[in-house]
Amino acid sequence: MRADARRNYDRILAAAAEAIAEHGAEASLEEIARRAGVGSATLHRHFPSRRRLLEAVFRDKVEALCATAADLAADPDPGHALSTWLRAVARHAVSNRGLATALMQGSHDGDPTLGGTCHSMITSAGADLLHHAREANAARPDVTITDLLKLVNAISLAVEQEPDGADQADRLLTLALTGIHSAAEPAGR
Repeated sequence: MRADARRNYDRILAAAAEAIAEHGAEASLEEIARRAGVGSATLHRHFPSRRRLLEAVFRDKVEALCATAADLAADPDPGHALSTWLRAVARHAVSNRGLATALMQGSHDGDPTLGGTCHSMITSAGADLLHHAREANAARPDVTITDLLKLVNAISLAVEQEPDGADQADRLLTLALTGIHSAAEPAGR
């Protein structure tokens, strides 16, 4: 891809991610092109269908989550690294506002392996962080990455339509990770 074409591609992806976070997966393609500073024809040259654009945005976000996990693997506090990453997953899920659902529905003109590939990437990235947290006794041995991702997904789905969904997701995830007891109160009382 030529340098100017790559810049346009990247600007379109960034504008699409921003529009999806604000308006959901049905964000206007014309608005996305306008935000990216390109014409509609340029957008369609890079992304011949809405689905292809949504897939690219989703893949880009998943790759960023996995890069975040890799960066956090060096954190000297594996429990902190895991909870920080889970918060990033929650922000990712809330900002997608219907993106995953839109990709699971309808059209067959997209990548049929996208969902499985992205799920595997996220699961693998999280499993590494959970493994290190377990080794440091910062996570229970019976907790699986699937448990944690389901928890984050449930929280995200519950708040994704709220104007402050990311803040609510963070608060609820904190509650889930720390429990309902105050620090001074022993569990079980």
